Amino acid sequence: MKRSLSFILFLLFNLHVFAQTAESSGPTLAGTDTEALGESESIANSEIAIIPEPVSIIKQAGHFVLPANIVIQAHKSPELKQTLAFLQERLSTPTGYYVSTISTPSAAATIKLIINETNDATIGIEGYRLTVGQKQVTIRANKPAGLFYGVQTLLQLLPKEIESKEEVKGVKWTMPCAEITDYPRLGWRGLMFDVARHFFTKQEVKQYIDAMVRYKYNILHLHLTDDEGWRIEIKGLPKLTEVGAWNVKRVGSFGDFIPPTPDEPRNYGGFYTQDDIRELVAYAKDRFVNILPEIDVPGHSLAAIASYPDLSCTPDAVNYKVRSGEKIMDWSRGAPPIALVDNTLCPANEKVYVFLDTVISQIAQLFPFDYIHMGGDEASHNFWEKNDQVKELMKREGLKTIPEVQGYFERRVEKIVQSKGKKFMAWDEVLEGGVSQSAAVMSWRNMKYGTDAAKAGHEVVMSPTQYAYIDYMQADAITEPRVYASLRLSKSYEFDPVPDGVNPAFIKGGQANLWTEQVYNIRQAEYMTWPRGFAIAESVWSPKEKKNWANFFARTEQHFKRLDVAETKYAPSVYDPIFAVRRTADRNLLITLSTEVDGLDMYYSFDNSFPDRFYPKYNGPLVPPVDAKVLKVITYRGKTPVGRMMNMPIEELEKRAGKR
Repeated sequence: MKRSLSFILFLLFNLHVFAQTAESSGPTLAGTDTEALGESESIANSEIAIIPEPVSIIKQAGHFVLPANIVIQAHKSPELKQTLAFLQERLSTPTGYYVSTISTPSAAATIKLIINETNDATIGIEGYRLTVGQKQVTIRANKPAGLFYGVQTLLQLLPKEIESKEEVKGVKWTMPCAEITDYPRLGWRGLMFDVARHFFTKQEVKQYIDAMVRYKYNILHLHLTDDEGWRIEIKGLPKLTEVGAWNVKRVGSFGDFIPPTPDEPRNYGGFYTQDDIRELVAYAKDRFVNILPEIDVPGHSLAAIASYPDLSCTPDAVNYKVRSGEKIMDWSRGAPPIALVDNTLCPANEKVYVFLDTVISQIAQLFPFDYIHMGGDEASHNFWEKNDQVKELMKREGLKTIPEVQGYFERRVEKIVQSKGKKFMAWDEVLEGGVSQSAAVMSWRNMKYGTDAAKAGHEVVMSPTQYAYIDYMQADAITEPRVYASLRLSKSYEFDPVPDGVNPAFIKGGQANLWTEQVYNIRQAEYMTWPRGFAIAESVWSPKEKKNWANFFARTEQHFKRLDVAETKYAPSVYDPIFAVRRTADRNLLITLSTEVDGLDMYYSFDNSFPDRFYPKYNGPLVPPVDAKVLKVITYRGKTPVGRMMNMPIEELEKRAGKR
């Protein structure tokens, strides 16, 4: 998906405007005789760098200058209250200008937020039309959500300093004049935030919501329970948070920690009270975000079992503790793993279904969203296989295989969910044991499972590992907390949640998943989310035919500057060199370097000194000197360093190349 340097230079120096009609799975735009912003100008024009890319941008002559006394006109409505407060704060803080609001129509208004009296069929429920004229800015939408998303786009048209949390002097606060028509490709635009592996405070979850809505995400999937913690208060089951929310603090490479000793304090973790949850739900709703709760069962349930051992099939569960990151699974034979401790709820134990009825009842009351996610992934079966209760269940219910046992469990859980007026959703493994037609599937293992589910008539949300797992490393393992796979920005941008040959009516949307085994704090959560979160946002919002890597990355670089001003952490990994190594016929190492984006130069050293642009420039494969211990590489664009200094041990390259 790369573009050659000559192609990019051609685009930079040959700006022209041509009409562009956007087609998507939604309604098409009406024809216009005004010229739209073409690809070449979009790549080069830093004034208009919107993420996700709108359906249509028609750039016009001139600029709108923000006055020192800003008046926002909007109809008084509870649903618009937060949008108005948000816009007031975002405009007043960095500019120092006075911002007021009025509810009656006024020709003197600076910015008008208008709900259409007659429905605009083109833009739908979440779409908007934004007009930036030389005298006034107007956003029109059918619903308040559309105005909220239009405001996000409006702010992206202002200088990057609009992201500042304090007043910035000396900025010319202008916007290019333009007509923008925009609406989402898909209704489900999600980010999954794992607050179970490492706990994130209520304020940190709000911070994550604030970041995601700037890029028009509308679903926050909260992974609330796992082996490492139970994070939500359930009335009548106090041990879930008294015991299940706490483990022993460990820092380092998750999964390989030294098992805690009995006397180590279990004081690391936390949970949300039910009042906390109500507050988060209201906070998200004000920003047009639904929160999808996930209670992960029957696997990933060690925190629940440590709290209430009689939920297990295994007598030894009375000795189990909440996991602190020590090894509890053997993945050597793939999935499902071989469990070293039984972290599954017992499908043959009626107490489990009573427990889940209590939990789901309260979850349903706390979260107004239509769906409850009940996990279903990576459930180990080796303890079930030798359990007499499970054998009796199989005989009684006519179940021939262990996956059918899990299917029995899932169908019972779905009935509980439905009895609370909610829709059941689970990870794609639940298809293997058989679930009802009404079960919604979140496809994570790859696109195939989601495709098969959609063809079988299930509602599907696509979140495949190869595009959307943003816990994966995004640069070389020598620079990242090591996890089991990598996912670079350019690969994330290839994500198409609606595969060919599938009825799009069954694809609700897509999302990125941030698992947090190796994410210890909110700053690292930001680093892992951005910029790959830009790529997924564009995949679920923008028209498929408008996606273009060179265009996208040019806009991403402008948003890096915005994140700098906002003091939001992000990964610059896209600038880092990519290492490939093999052995030559005479068994020497041969090192090839490449970059994810074009137009970068790489400079290197083998003598442990720090290269700059006056060092040797990479022009082809390298053979390291016989006594070299480290290869250091840095990337430049022209005279400016853009990548991080990479320190690649020769010993590591030897390992990657294999035996001599």
